Amino acid sequence: MPKVDLHLHSSVSDGVLSPAGVVERAAELGLTVISLTDHDNVDGIAPALQAAKKYPSLVVIPGIEINTDTPAGEVHVLGYYIDHTNPEFLTALKKMRESRLKRAQKMIENLSALGMPVEWERVKELSGKGSVGRPHIARALLEKGYIVTIKEAFEKYIGFRGPAYVPRKKMTPAEAIELITGAEGLAVLAHPLGIPNLDTLLKKLVRAGLIGLEVYYKDYSSEDRKILASLADRYGLIATGGTDYHGLDDNVEVMIGEAGVPPYVADNLSALAGNRSHDLTLQ
Repeated sequence: MPKVDLHLHSSVSDGVLSPAGVVERAAELGLTVISLTDHDNVDGIAPALQAAKKYPSLVVIPGIEINTDTPAGEVHVLGYYIDHTNPEFLTALKKMRESRLKRAQKMIENLSALGMPVEWERVKELSGKGSVGRPHIARALLEKGYIVTIKEAFEKYIGFRGPAYVPRKKMTPAEAIELITGAEGLAVLAHPLGIPNLDTLLKKLVRAGLIGLEVYYKDYSSEDRKILASLADRYGLIATGGTDYHGLDDNVEVMIGEAGVPPYVADNLSALAGNRSHDLTLQ
């Protein structure tokens, strides 16, 4: 039975495994199609594609996850089959990463004011060569013993409206879709459950060029998936899915390939992209 996971993170953003490590783990687990979707960063795509050459049965789709803002909170947009060498695309992503850096520094200042100081140098060490993100701050908080789980850091301190939260450089979901489309990619709304006024938002985003909805996500229940699949049908969107695996804690995370994504999901996405997944080459 083919196994698919279209939402994975590496150390290039806020995951633990290197891009090659993600590919190797996926191959070990018998996956047939994956997508590396690091936050606001495509630097992991070339090494992931290179690593995949050792595994003829594994297709790696170049992807990205772009964090965007709405008045009600963050909304994430996935991009698939992107041209990861597009100069305009890369320039826009660089600006977003620079904003993330300033944001992380301000969050650390806020945490210190709350009586939970963490060292900036340690946060950078945790991010490695990747972009500094909130999960790295959460890991630093965990090391200090201020929290018991990574989830607690987001729920109590650095999540949206938390006392240490700092907004990033603003990009709307429609702008992210435009950016992805401009790089020849296919835009999909990530983990949509819980987004306020989802129906209204989808109407706007479909007009902006959205082509898919993440239905088979992580630990969504069968009822959740049924509701989202119906919503996707209503708006003519294809269903996608994945684990959103970061490798932060394998004791609580859903492992790569275990989101129950049907194989036809990858087939539908590939068909929409013109079957480019089978002849991608490093540039």
